[in-house]
Amino acid sequence: MPSYLSPGVYVKEVPSAVQPIAGVGTSTAGFIGVIKGSFKIPTSPVIVVAGTMIGTGDGAKKEFNLPLVDHNYPVNTDPKTYTIRVGQQIQSDAAITYDAGNNVFKVTLNSAPANNETITGDYLILANKVTNIIVGKGDGSKKAFELPQYPVNIKVETYEFRIDGQPESNVTVSDNPTTKKILVTFATAPADKKVITGDFWVPFPAFDPVPAKEVKLCTNFGDFKKYFGDFSSDAGQSRLAHAVYGFFNNGGTRCYVVRAEQESNITGPFLETTFEAIDEIALVCVPGITDSTVVDAIVTHCQQKTQGRFAIFDSSETVETSGSLDLVKFNSGANAVQPDNTNYGAFYFPWIEVFDPATKIANPQSTGRIFVPPSGHIAGIYARVDTNRGVFKAPANEPILGALGLKYQISKAQQDGLNPQGVNCIRDRNGNIRVWGARTLGGDANGEWKYVNVRRTFLFLRESIDEGLQWAVFEPNDPKLWAKITRNVTAFLTNVWRDGALFGNTPQEAFYVKCDAETNPPALRDLGQVVTEIGVAVVKPAEFVIFKISQWAGPEQK
Repeated sequence: MPSYLSPGVYVKEVPSAVQPIAGVGTSTAGFIGVIKGSFKIPTSPVIVVAGTMIGTGDGAKKEFNLPLVDHNYPVNTDPKTYTIRVGQQIQSDAAITYDAGNNVFKVTLNSAPANNETITGDYLILANKVTNIIVGKGDGSKKAFELPQYPVNIKVETYEFRIDGQPESNVTVSDNPTTKKILVTFATAPADKKVITGDFWVPFPAFDPVPAKEVKLCTNFGDFKKYFGDFSSDAGQSRLAHAVYGFFNNGGTRCYVVRAEQESNITGPFLETTFEAIDEIALVCVPGITDSTVVDAIVTHCQQKTQGRFAIFDSSETVETSGSLDLVKFNSGANAVQPDNTNYGAFYFPWIEVFDPATKIANPQSTGRIFVPPSGHIAGIYARVDTNRGVFKAPANEPILGALGLKYQISKAQQDGLNPQGVNCIRDRNGNIRVWGARTLGGDANGEWKYVNVRRTFLFLRESIDEGLQWAVFEPNDPKLWAKITRNVTAFLTNVWRDGALFGNTPQEAFYVKCDAETNPPALRDLGQVVTEIGVAVVKPAEFVIFKISQWAGPEQK
């Protein structure tokens, strides 16, 4: 107690009994992808080779080396991107493959061309042609000039150099792999102040992502590109890039991204050292990864280790047998693609079709469309719904922005067998690609936790109360503390009810908070515990909207 020694007015600050509980964030995502190391990022344009002479038949030879290409300047081996001819006849069964041992790309024909028949081809070389690059200026004595880029294709057909705009034919290009320099050497030294320019081929630029297990915060796709690269032809990096891009495109604002060098590295210890300490993460995605060991590690991380996160899983890309959809694979067997039941995760099917810039660059004649796992886009929808409506709103009947098509078209009859199991289908509804399911993984088997929004609402309430009541630790465990806890939790849940997350016409119908002598008997107080009992009535989605229609004769005439 303060000492008052002289008459007067004394004013002191008294802490408020109400210490508001702030709702925690629910839409910050954590993405894990598999990127083995450096990879090449396609940049436009690729080099189109048309009518190139590949070889001459001898009646026995079926394999021919492609000119102008090697591992630095590879050819696109997709069968839709090249045409091989014997004479004037297109060889529809010709195949282009890479021979790593000899560092050459080979054309293999089904039958040996006859003697002296010419083999020609049109194909795409995955490299850039840079033009009018200034190499240097002459001084009358210097013959060799260093190119500003490395490596460069040094085959004669792939470059041209000019002196003041006039092509120079008597020139050689040499490669020094030790110093990683390319030299252009002229037979005669260019005259003083003459400008040397050149056209030459360079491979797609290589990108080195951040080290494995190093977590990076991304608030836009530009951040992701800085740490993990732009869209590429590397399968693992491409899936991760499309997932993060889809997240931001569909409403996400913040995510943490980390890479592993292989799927088997994504284990409990990996998650412990990367994501576990980042309290902000509320959603966890491993785009395109269906390995049961990885999935189990993610479920354990969300449900047991952190107890405050929700996982979003993808199906395998292909789930069909003999051309028809094999729904059994969702349930059991060695090829099962659905993980074990958990109400801390959701499972989405099928993969969605999107535009991929890397595919378009590698094959300009294609549509550039590829199929990608939907989990990143779904995480963005979670964030969008959380912002626009609230975490209590089921993240379903929402369009997937950026989705152009689906791997499989799911009928209502097919979904009838999937929805009860917790397989959330993505369907084309009147031309719009929409999420058409809102169940946790296991569906009906999860009982009262079968809906995504119910589980996520409870996670929100738990985390908010946990963080907002930390002040109560070590306070005197008496009725004053019980009353403070009751007031603060009641005020928080009243706001949650007003937002529409709880069912009831009044707060009393929607929730209750009990913290008194009954919940805190002497035996518990002696253990240093203060117990508060909370009950909430979370709203559930109108999953089945039913109208009953019958004939009516109309009102009786009077």
